[in-house]
Amino acid sequence: MPDIRDALAFDDLLSTWEQNYKKGLLTFWLLLILHEREAYAFEASALVAQFSQGTLSADENSIYRALNRFEGLAIVTSSRHESGVGPPRRYYKLSERGRVLLRAFIERNLLLFQTEPTASRIRAVLDGSQASG
Repeated sequence: MPDIRDALAFDDLLSTWEQNYKKGLLTFWLLLILHEREAYAFEASALVAQFSQGTLSADENSIYRALNRFEGLAIVTSSRHESGVGPPRRYYKLSERGRVLLRAFIERNLLLFQTEPTASRIRAVLDGSQASG
């Protein structure tokens, strides 16, 4: 039977892995959101949590920094719109360059998980069996 120290070390290891994994996911979720619609930073923060099914959250400052960086890279554009409740808001949308980048990222990095033999290897882990291949 594993002792509590092993369980704590395991939890720390898993948390560290997830933190590192999630650092790169903010870009993916933001670009995916902006592929569907224009959004302002505060709204995008809530949408990241919604789209990622609560597995990722980002504060408004992190969202602003990312969007400003993306705008500098010409993968998003922004424009000001009246808000109706307060000052105008800066809305961001995916540029054509951003669409091409998002598609290339998905094709290169995410669709791999749907292909065989990767999909059967993932199923084997979840089923607790040995993958063949």
